[in-house]
Order: sequence, then structure tokens, then C-alpha cells
Amino acid sequence: MTTAVTRRPTVSARVTTPTTPTTPDLAPARGVFTATVYMNTHDDNFGGYQPGHPLAAATRPDGSPLRLVFHTSTRIRTHEAAASAAFDVGNHARADDHGQTWPSDIRPVSVGDVIKVTSPDHWILHLSVDPTGFTPVPEPATLTALTGSRATSSR
Repeated sequence: MTTAVTRRPTVSARVTTPTTPTTPDLAPARGVFTATVYMNTHDDNFGGYQPGHPLAAATRPDGSPLRLVFHTSTRIRTHEAAASAAFDVGNHARADDHGQTWPSDIRPVSVGDVIKVTSPDHWILHLSVDPTGFTPVPEPATLTALTGSRATSSR
């Protein structure tokens, strides 16, 4: 014996999803990040950066500012990732994407220094080097020249 069963009507729909990511954090902008490292020249620079600490831009041997360049990629797509790459260059672990290395007469990048990162869309962020990463800080107001023993100090 069979029994007739009535089914409720159903509706089907096709849902399409984009094949490429559309959110900014998944699809990096094309271009480059640039990073300039400001060395903290305060007597207590390894205690961390504090607003008002004097900073000096890292420079090339000819005195021009050292601007590190990193092309956007799956690895470099945020200000923090570019700052981390600049930290690596500043500690002689690698070169930037244009082959620039850290000058031998400047101490390595360390806690208390500040890295200015400009993204491909021209957003600028200043990041303090902390023991476990980076913290955004206001644009430093006290810039000085990088000189003599301060340039090679490694405490």
C-alpha cells in the first residue's frame, strides 16, 4: 500500500560569489610601502619611546635620509608588516626590496626607536618599536641630527 504525500513547494536560487577578494585587508593595494627609521637619542631610549624624546633619522653615508622600500605582497600588506621588514633590515637580517642594506656606522634598530611607514595609498603611520611589536604614536616633534657616538651606540 502506498500513501500519497504532498510536498511543500521549494524555491531554488543561484548565489554567485566573487572569484577575487574585494576587502582591502585581503587584496593589498598595488605599490610600495616606504619606511624611515628614527633612532631614539634620549639617554633612556631602551626604556621605550615617549613623546618628546629626541629622534634622529637614519641616513645614508652622504647624509640623505635612508628610505627603505617594500613592494606590496601577501607578506607586506600593512603598516606593521612594513615596519617589521624595516626592523629586519635595521638589524642586518635582510635588504629592502631595492637592495638597500643598513649602514654599518649606525646602531641596529631597537626598542624605543620609531619607524615612519607610508603605505601605497599615502597613509602615514608612526610606529614605536616595542619589546613585542609596534605601537602607533603621534608624529614625533623633536628631530635632531644623527651624530658620532649616538650613531653607533649599542648599549
